[in-house]
Amino acid sequence: MKEFLLTSPAQAVIWSSALLVLTAVGIYVAGKFRGRTDNTGATANELLTNFRELHHQGDINDAEFRTIKNVLGVRLQRELKSTERKD
Repeated sequence: MKEFLLTSPAQAVIWSSALLVLTAVGIYVAGKFRGRTDNTGATANELLTNFRELHHQGDINDAEFRTIKNVLGVRLQRELKSTERKD
């Protein structure tokens, strides 16, 4: 039996199986970590504060700030509504 396991076809099957198992384990682990990511991004209020500072420093112009403020205003309203529903 040992001699059979040392043949090239048997070695190919063994290594292919090991590679397949390792790939499956890697996909499983990646899925577990990917599922754990929380939505810990900045809130709309925090983003608006950051962009307000950039506008104050002159890094973005008035038109850009107005556009950002409009987009974040909608997002801020959604966040407020979702927190009201939780309470």
